[in-house]
Amino acid sequence: MISRIAEPSQVAEARRAAVGLAQAGGLDATGTGRVALVVTEMATNLLKHAGGGDMIVQRIADADGDCLEVLALDGGPGIGDAGRALEDGYSSAGSPGTGLGAIRRQADRFDLWSRAGFGTAVMARFVLGGGARCTAKLGAVMVPYPGETAIGDGWACHASPTGPRLFVCDGSGHGPEAAKATQAALRAFEQHPGLESVRLAELIHRQLTPTRGAAIALAQVDASHGLVRFVGIGNISGALVSHGQLRRMVSHNGIAGHVAARIREFTYPFVGEVMLILHSDGLSAKWALDTYPGLAASHPSIIAGVLFRLHGRQRDDACVVVLRVTS
Repeated sequence: MISRIAEPSQVAEARRAAVGLAQAGGLDATGTGRVALVVTEMATNLLKHAGGGDMIVQRIADADGDCLEVLALDGGPGIGDAGRALEDGYSSAGSPGTGLGAIRRQADRFDLWSRAGFGTAVMARFVLGGGARCTAKLGAVMVPYPGETAIGDGWACHASPTGPRLFVCDGSGHGPEAAKATQAALRAFEQHPGLESVRLAELIHRQLTPTRGAAIALAQVDASHGLVRFVGIGNISGALVSHGQLRRMVSHNGIAGHVAARIREFTYPFVGEVMLILHSDGLSAKWALDTYPGLAASHPSIIAGVLFRLHGRQRDDACVVVLRVTS
């Protein structure tokens, strides 16, 4: 769920929606109270310090467990001294100065990135309990085409004996028919976790034949061999980051379900920690992490949010997923 926070009444709307998701996720009254406080502080900060921004509330499961995540994104002036801003009593807007400090205390997981000229991203997570099929750290943003409620993009991740495998799909076009294609692809991915990536891509290609088709990408972290194995059909952009170096991964042209002349796996070696970034063409591929100092070290949710805010095209469904595997 994404909410635009542009005036005070939208703060209450965002809080009600987030509390509803928290209750649906099984949080008790104390937990939902923490969520309500954090959403109120984050939304109010968007108005006070940036003149507005976007708030994304979603359920996500990764190494942290099954979590409710609140992500606030703005294009404001940035925070000059983030460490000081987290101290109780500090304020740059004449308020009591408990906002960011309160958010960090109430959340189970917290991260912040801010730079002058690029704005601010704040993440707060609340653990709902339970485990996750993907044991890496994950962050994702999905937003439908403006005016649509159905979203034609989707993603999923599951564990394997060698490491996590990430899947991203972009149904052709947008709206309900694009969403049907993506849901068919996601079902095939979930139902066949044991297939190696080329065979799984071939199976998804066949399953999408009755639909309008999709762009798909599978990225498998093979930690035992120090490789990322990548299979792509169409215009899902994939990048690998290791030791500060970013490499773009190669997809073949085509539309899964209709035209896929070649389905081939490419391998990319890495050492130590590795981060994968996959996104649909709802984001421009003309980004570079080193443009944004310190971003690459942030939580994957912060990275996904910043890339979405700065490079989202606003003319299609958008999906960006970031996965980090530590050695």
